[in-house]
Amino acid sequence: MPEKPTLSHRDVLMDEKETVWQGYFRVDQHRLRHRRFDGTPSDLLLREVLERGHVAAVLPVDVAAQRVVLIEQIRPGALAAGLEPWLLECVAGIIEPDEQPQDVARRESLEEAGCKIEQLVPIARFLPSPGAVSETVNLYCGSTCVDNLGGVHGLAEEGEDIKVHIVSIDRALALLEAGRIVNAKTIIALQWLALNKHRLHEIFN
Repeated sequence: MPEKPTLSHRDVLMDEKETVWQGYFRVDQHRLRHRRFDGTPSDLLLREVLERGHVAAVLPVDVAAQRVVLIEQIRPGALAAGLEPWLLECVAGIIEPDEQPQDVARRESLEEAGCKIEQLVPIARFLPSPGAVSETVNLYCGSTCVDNLGGVHGLAEEGEDIKVHIVSIDRALALLEAGRIVNAKTIIALQWLALNKHRLHEIFN
């Protein structure tokens, strides 16, 4: 495995784009040529890319109570895929141009779960579907207190109807193992939690 990619951004020889759809999200069509691994230029590629912004996400954890906050809401992508459309997820929201990811994680925790985040620890920054979507996810674990949390939250003007679940860490990891968690950012967050659950007091010291 090489330490760095053989090719880089400078090996993109052409990238022209045109917006072909603008609705709730935007779709751009890219006319793209790149340098191939053998050094020759590629054929012209036409690729559509969904532009939906970038995301901050957080898995709130009460270290003392050994519980996590998960939210449940309807997802049209899951419905279109033929899966159960109400998904268990961690908190997440779009990063506006003037916002920092950490601020979004804190704001969305309050809006979606009524949850105040005390400390944030970065887990990963990743591309959920780089073949078709430009979105990046800045993923965190956040310390909180789950006392008095629960109910239904979300912004009415955004059509949000979000149910809060407070579950033990062991229960959350059992849901993951049973395949009940199908959202990528939540899978990654819970896998991180599985690796680090025995040192959470040290992490959030």
